[in-house]
Amino acid sequence: MQLDPTWTALWLVLYAVVFAVPGLLYARRHRDDLDDYISARNSQNTRATVLTLLATTLGTWILFGPAQAATWGGVGAILGYALGSCVPPLIMIPLGRRMRELIPEGHGLTEFVFHRYGRPMYAFTLSIMLFYLFISLAAGLTAVAFMVTLLSPIPLWLTASVVMLATVIYTFYGGLRASIFTDKVQMIVILPLLALLLFFGWQAAGGAGPTLEGLARNAPALLDITDAGGIRGGLTFFIAVVLTGLFYQGTWQRIYAAKNVSVLRKSFWISSLFNLPVVILMGLFGLAFVGLGLDGDGSVALFSVLLAKVPLWFALALIPLGLALVMSSADSTINATSSIIAVDMHRLLPNANEATLMRLARWLIVVAAVPITWVASQGFSVLYLFLLADLLCSAAAFPVFFGLFNRRYDGRNAVISTACGLVAGLIMFPAPSAGTDTLLESFLLAALVPVAVSTVLMRIMPAREHYDFASLATLVRRFGRQS
Repeated sequence: MQLDPTWTALWLVLYAVVFAVPGLLYARRHRDDLDDYISARNSQNTRATVLTLLATTLGTWILFGPAQAATWGGVGAILGYALGSCVPPLIMIPLGRRMRELIPEGHGLTEFVFHRYGRPMYAFTLSIMLFYLFISLAAGLTAVAFMVTLLSPIPLWLTASVVMLATVIYTFYGGLRASIFTDKVQMIVILPLLALLLFFGWQAAGGAGPTLEGLARNAPALLDITDAGGIRGGLTFFIAVVLTGLFYQGTWQRIYAAKNVSVLRKSFWISSLFNLPVVILMGLFGLAFVGLGLDGDGSVALFSVLLAKVPLWFALALIPLGLALVMSSADSTINATSSIIAVDMHRLLPNANEATLMRLARWLIVVAAVPITWVASQGFSVLYLFLLADLLCSAAAFPVFFGLFNRRYDGRNAVISTACGLVAGLIMFPAPSAGTDTLLESFLLAALVPVAVSTVLMRIMPAREHYDFASLATLVRRFGRQS
C-alpha cells in the first residue's frame, strides 16, 4: 500500500505540530530554573513516572528490532530481547535508591563517577553516555523516516527534519517537565494504536495457524527454544540491552524526578512488567514474516506482514503512532543531553551563572541536531554503532556500579578493569562486513573480564584508603545551591 506523497507529507507535519503544541503551551506556563529544567526533582507521582518511563523506552525500535531479531534467532531471540528490555528498570530500583541516598541533590550518573573515581573514569563514562545518546537519537529518527517511506515515497531528510525540529522546539523551552508532560499526551496515542496494530496484525497473518505451519515446514529452528542459534541471539540481546540501559541519562533524570523512593520502586516495576509482553508481541511479527514466506528484508518484517491487508485509515494512523513513539523517546534523549551539558559545562566553567549554563545547554543541542538529522537522513544502518555503544557500556558497567556499594574499590581499579574488558571485547568484536558469530563472546568478555580483573586488583593492589560515601552529599549540590 502506497499513500499519496503530498498528503502524507501534510499529515506528517500536522501530527508533528499536534504533538509539539502541548509541550510549548506547558513550557510557556512553567518557567523553571536550571535545576528544575534538567531534573524536575521530586515532582512526579507514580502515574506520571510510569507513563514517562514507558514513553521513553517504547521508541520506534519496537516496530523494527524485535521482529528483525526473531527472523534469525526465533523464539530464543525474542525472549532474550524481551527480558533484556524488562530487566533494566528492575536493576535501576536499587541503583536509583542508592544514588538518591548518597547524592540527594544530584542530576545523573556522571557526577557520581567524577567524584567517586576521578577524571579518567569520568571522561570514559561521559564519552560512552554521549555517544549512546547520539546513536539513540539518530536511530530513532532513521527508523521513523524508514517507516514513513514504507507508506509513501517521502524523502528521509524531510521526515527526519520535521520530527527533529518539532521535538527540539518544545524541549528547548520546557526541559524535563515539558518532556514528561508530552510523554503523557503521547501515551494516549501510543497505547490504543499499538493495540490496533496487534489486532490488524493478527488478521493480516490469518491467525497463528499459517505462521506455525510455514515455520514447521521451512524454519523449525525458529520455534525451538533450545536451538543453539536462538539461545546465542537471546543472550547477546539480553546482555547488550540490560547493560546499556544502565547508562541512559534519561532514566537517571526520572529517578530524581520521582516524588520519593516508593514512587520510584512502584513505577519502575510497572514499567518492567509492561515492557515484557510488548516486546514479545512485536517479535511475533518476525516469526509471521518467515512463516508466511514473505519477500523483503527482515528489518521491516512487521510492515511486510501488516501493510498488504490493513484499511487505509489505519495506514494513515501509523504516522501518528511512529511520530509519538519517536518523539516520546527523542525528547527524553535531547533533554538528557542538555542535562549532561549543563552539569559538565558547570565543571568546565565554574564561574558561569545559571542563565549562561541554560543557554549553553539549549543551543548546543540545537547545534548537535544538525549532524544527527543528517545521519538520519542518509538511511545508514546504525545497528553496528549501536552494538559498539553496547560493548562500551558492557565493559564499564561493573566498574562504574560496583563502586556505588563497595568502599574499597577505587578509580585506578575501575579504569584498569574497564580498559581490560574493552580490549577483550574488541578483540572478538566482528568487523562491519563480518557476521555475528563472535558477537556473544565479545559481549561476555567485555562484561566479565572487568569482574575478574577487579577482583584480582583488589587483592594485589588494594585501595590506599576507603572511600567516604558521606562526602558525596556535600560535593554534589543542586543548581542554585552551588558553593
